[in-house]
Amino acid sequence: MKDAFGAPQSLLVLGGTSEIGLATARRLIACRTRTVWLAGRPSPALESAAAELRGRGAYVRTVDFDALDTESHETTLGKIFTEGDIDMVLLAFGIPGDQERDEEEPLSAVRVAQTNYTGAVSAGLVCAGALQAQGHGSLVVLSSVAGERARRADFIYGSSKAGLDAFAQGLGDALHGTGVHVMVVRPGHVQPAGMAVEGPLATIPFTRTPLVTTPDAVAAAIVTGLRRRSETVWVPGALRAVMSALRHVPRPLFRRLPV
Repeated sequence: MKDAFGAPQSLLVLGGTSEIGLATARRLIACRTRTVWLAGRPSPALESAAAELRGRGAYVRTVDFDALDTESHETTLGKIFTEGDIDMVLLAFGIPGDQERDEEEPLSAVRVAQTNYTGAVSAGLVCAGALQAQGHGSLVVLSSVAGERARRADFIYGSSKAGLDAFAQGLGDALHGTGVHVMVVRPGHVQPAGMAVEGPLATIPFTRTPLVTTPDAVAAAIVTGLRRRSETVWVPGALRAVMSALRHVPRPLFRRLPV
């Protein structure tokens, strides 16, 4: 259950090496979260992340989880919930793919879609059912501004996030009134802290500030959104207005925009 300050006492991160997932875990541990599950493929990075969070005072366990192995999700994730209630699930896994390669190699494109959408649908439904059975909890789904409107530069990734976003919104409606809170998070271009903005975004003066964010900024917005029980969170908040405008730009003109 959440404590008197509204912070979850237990957290499950699906995508245990995700920068956003780990930044969120750090913030929640500082807010009295005491038990953290990191679910991901076995790797030194996963163990290193667990050790770092333990150093912050949390009880941390890792679990083998593969987004593409959907047949294992019910068993793997179900075992976690048998260990005790989970107050918050953060669905943070996903891959960006490589647009140029994925267009030439359809199987690579399928992997992006299966990871970002099919795997997320499977894991999301399993966790939603477990949260509903325990009668409380939050499911936070990392979507992306890329899913708001398909761009030539990343329409394969963007389409997978568009599907995930629609799924999460519908799931939130389905769970309304059950005690389970679903929150969709739509970050802009996430730039690791300390790195300069590179690529197409760096050349667009009017979008440089509203479209670029960092893992820690997304984590801060997630914690605030949890406290407010928000259903949709944009990071940065200015993205809401930017995307509202871009959604209505005629396609012939949109194709010419450097976004």
